[in-house]
Amino acid sequence: MFLQCAMTHLLVVLLVAMFSFSSSVSAYHWFSKPLVGDDGRVYVCSGNNFFAFENNGTIAWTMHLDYKCNLGTAPLHGGHGKVYLVADNRILVIKYGSMEPEAEVFFGPGPGKPAEAEIIGLSVSTLGSNVYINVKNRGLFAYQRHGRLLWSVGPVLYQFGYRQGCKKNLTDCYFASVPVLDQCEASIYISNTEGELYCLSVRSRYFRWIQDFSSFDKNFTITAGNNGHLYVTVPAKALVLALDVFSGNVLWQRSIGPLSKFDSAPVVDSNGWISIGSLDGFLYSFSPTGVLKKFSRMNAENSMVQVGPFLDCSGFAIYISQIEMEGKVSHAIGEYTVVSAIRSKAALFTMMVPATGSIYWSESYPGKHSTLFSESDLSHYVMNEEILLAFLAASKIGTPLQCRTIGQKLASSCSQERTKLVSIYTGNERAIVLFLLFESALLLVLIGLLRFCCTFWAKEKLKDQGLGSFLGKRCSLRLKKKALDRTITELEKKAAEDNEVFEKLGDIVRERECIERKLSTTYSLGRDRTDSQPKSMLPVHMGKTKSFSFQDAKQKNMTVLHTLSDTSSSESSTEGETNMLDIEGMDSSTKAKAKTLIVDTSSTE
Repeated sequence: MFLQCAMTHLLVVLLVAMFSFSSSVSAYHWFSKPLVGDDGRVYVCSGNNFFAFENNGTIAWTMHLDYKCNLGTAPLHGGHGKVYLVADNRILVIKYGSMEPEAEVFFGPGPGKPAEAEIIGLSVSTLGSNVYINVKNRGLFAYQRHGRLLWSVGPVLYQFGYRQGCKKNLTDCYFASVPVLDQCEASIYISNTEGELYCLSVRSRYFRWIQDFSSFDKNFTITAGNNGHLYVTVPAKALVLALDVFSGNVLWQRSIGPLSKFDSAPVVDSNGWISIGSLDGFLYSFSPTGVLKKFSRMNAENSMVQVGPFLDCSGFAIYISQIEMEGKVSHAIGEYTVVSAIRSKAALFTMMVPATGSIYWSESYPGKHSTLFSESDLSHYVMNEEILLAFLAASKIGTPLQCRTIGQKLASSCSQERTKLVSIYTGNERAIVLFLLFESALLLVLIGLLRFCCTFWAKEKLKDQGLGSFLGKRCSLRLKKKALDRTITELEKKAAEDNEVFEKLGDIVRERECIERKLSTTYSLGRDRTDSQPKSMLPVHMGKTKSFSFQDAKQKNMTVLHTLSDTSSSESSTEGETNMLDIEGMDSSTKAKAKTLIVDTSSTE
């Protein structure tokens, strides 16, 4: 591992000498890792200065910082008009836009105070407006953008009384990687010094799963696929693993060529393909299912890919660089591969789509675009291939694809995700709908049966009688009620012609009401005996006023109003009982007949 790191450092020096626009490298400034913004600008930090470059290499604006930048950490986009970066173990937020750029300390001590804690890395959620900071030996902290602490968590967690995390070494265990966000799953991934990978929720300090990858190596990089996959790269073993984001289980594992740095990580495009360059001269691209494609525009025996690709503005294509060397030797030492090279001859920059293998643009160095950069403000700074790739991506050189925003790229990536629960039912939607309808109908039947049982089985008299006799009695009552309905209908037609029909009609109506009470669900069984003596004249009402309308033989309307008093004396007419007869268009004989229809009825029923 030490030899590989040493040879990699030598390679970096050779490449810097190749891409520097000056003969003296030491007299010029080094840039940090670049950030390609959504506005087409490139943001970098150098020493105590922060720069915003236009995509043609001219400086848009610059500002002096009170702290020295961390060259190994790239600035992070924090939403509209904000950039976060690490400087002297502090988190600075730079605000720009319509006003003059200004910087303030977001996390850490103020000016003049020493920073005691070491910041390992940070991530910014542009959707959730949160900042996640990993502090060595202290844990992971989640802040809102205005500085309010949401939660914090350490590498040792407990669930159901059992310790999770740092099982092999509790004393010297801490979070050792940059926190990685998965916007589609609302998850955050981070590893500790013992080779354990954590999946946490962005909303709380509770973990979803923990997986131990120390059998591969304790040092690895994490890349969120935003498509249901999580990718782990093990540089020491030259391995790429795809994990399931729901469980952390390994879906597939592939070998690649030796990598140039221990923090090498692949880039994931909007098609779900991951791409990473290797010192063996090939670009390795894997589909979401693990299908491999290898690309090389030069002779792989004497070329290498040292830096990772950059996504273009569409999210589907990538910019890569290949360096041709005068000589290259690879040999294995134990489990590790050491690559040594002598003097770089040429460089080739290419824009391609890994999913299809289509190449849209390619140019050798020095070329047209690299010459333009050498005549810009970049000529005063060290220009390595990583910086040049960033400016090519920001310039949108050679791309025929339409640019998209971060939200559109994220939506495209998240739409590719397919969970196992959904894939089980593919093609069986109709059967599922029919099954759910059958279950719903069965549930309604069971509910009706349960209601019937609860209503009638609790009745005391039902317990003494058989259910069969009870149901038979109800059936006979229904038939009897139908017969009485027909009889009442016939008698109502004759009531206008025959006065004697009224008494018979009243008895039948009372009998029908008795049957209706028996058929009611609230009626207690056994109450089938009623008084057969008539208590009132038709119609049966519980009020003090009764009326009945009919037509006589001459088809003339007739209405009888009967108001009852509180007594049942036969002389009720002298005690306040009032009988009114309204006869329209009747002769004297018909009026005499109608008067005989008025019968005294007791109101004490």
